[in-house]
Amino acid sequence: MTIHVSPAVHEVPRVPQTPEAHPALVLNADYRPLSYYPLSLWSWQDAIKAVFLERVNIVSEYDFAVHSPRLEMRLPSVVCLKTYVRPARNPAFTRFNVFLRDRFECQYCGFPEDLTFDHLVPRSRGGHTTWANVITACAACNLKKGNKSLREAHMHPRQMPYEPTVHDLHRNGRLFPPNYLHQSWLDFLYWDTELEP
Repeated sequence: MTIHVSPAVHEVPRVPQTPEAHPALVLNADYRPLSYYPLSLWSWQDAIKAVFLERVNIVSEYDFAVHSPRLEMRLPSVVCLKTYVRPARNPAFTRFNVFLRDRFECQYCGFPEDLTFDHLVPRSRGGHTTWANVITACAACNLKKGNKSLREAHMHPRQMPYEPTVHDLHRNGRLFPPNYLHQSWLDFLYWDTELEP
């Protein structure tokens, strides 16, 4: 079957017709995004497949449609899973999640570039690569500290390392919104932020 993408309303300007041009925000059955960082997005093809497999409900649509010889369907911009997916209790220990926990900043100087991670108790002194012993550091601070202890290096982290919850990582992820947010997504991304009086 051939599927063509075209504006549903002819006055709408054309956007490049790639899967990335019309992603769908994916919400859990409780209408919260599955993930904030990275933001839970599906390509328009995956979203439409999920609609036809009756795994999601369409919450909002783009002004663009796909059509085959027998069917025309507006592209979903927000979909909601019909079945609740329980989030993981403990996030995976990955370099990305360490950076996200530490808000993509060196925990010694606050510099946000050239990041790596540092062992508070150096591995050469028996330190382990765990949540409780690893922090984000820029290359300059990591080099300065070397294999010394914090006391020997006269360096003090802004925040001591800890094992974050999924909620901690989602909260930090909201500080780094993606470059593109479709208008229809906004009501679902920041619904739990404090409102101004």
